[in-house]
Amino acid sequence: MLRACRPRQWLKNLLVFAAPAAAGALGQPSALAACAVAFVLFCLAAGGTYLLNDVRDVERDRAHERKRDRPVASGELPVPVAVTAGALLVAVVPPASLLFGEPRLTVLLTCYVVLTLAYTRFLKDVVVCDLVAVSACHVLRAVAGAAVVGVPLTTWFVIVVSLAALLVVVGKREAELRAADAAAETAPAGPRAPAPPAARETLRGYSVSYLTQTRTTVSAAMIVTYCVWALEPAEHTAFHAVSIVPFIMFVLRYNLLVDRGVGEEPEEVALRDRPLQAVLTALVALVGLGIYL
Repeated sequence: MLRACRPRQWLKNLLVFAAPAAAGALGQPSALAACAVAFVLFCLAAGGTYLLNDVRDVERDRAHERKRDRPVASGELPVPVAVTAGALLVAVVPPASLLFGEPRLTVLLTCYVVLTLAYTRFLKDVVVCDLVAVSACHVLRAVAGAAVVGVPLTTWFVIVVSLAALLVVVGKREAELRAADAAAETAPAGPRAPAPPAARETLRGYSVSYLTQTRTTVSAAMIVTYCVWALEPAEHTAFHAVSIVPFIMFVLRYNLLVDRGVGEEPEEVALRDRPLQAVLTALVALVGLGIYL
């Protein structure tokens, strides 16, 4: 059950700490506790939606080289159990958040659950809408962190987070499409040879060149936006300005990995690529010094 809830992908929920950290509020124990609660609630809600998603895609996952080992697809976790657990989590988590006295978190969790269920049901098969839907889920996490702590969201912060989310999602689709194309090329030829199944139906509506162009455009826009934010003299220091260097290096490294065919699982990239971790650590350290020093 725990593996079916994909704990590695819970890394995305760390976005709830982003806005309070950028506002310098994480030094307060109450703010840190509120973010921790939001993190746990998003992990539970995400686990429920992953279970329901795997039930819907069980036949497709069984034909996928990697996804067929997932607990639901492999039969380790029976479908009725997965449906019951997933439905309970998505139904209980949003109203349970009211116990913590933050109705805005409840609203955002509800929006997150509704959006992810809509994505599971039909948006994942709609070209471009699938990119926007997944990106919006990331943005909701960041907005929730600001809501539970009560820090204002700046326009630049929202834009950078939105573009970063879109970059990761586009890179993921591109890596999936490259993998599907590679599988098609290595498939046995002949009129009776079955075509290798695509990881997603929506991949048929994309081309590698389109996703590469989109990724390049998003990367450029994100770098420009971050530079404008970091160089804002009224609120930021020299540490923010210097943080532009590791930020650009982070974007360039991620794009290089996607070009190499890596990126189908962004959380795996974050956990395994040492250069990416190094520049991300430098970025967080410099921004942290600018905020808290």
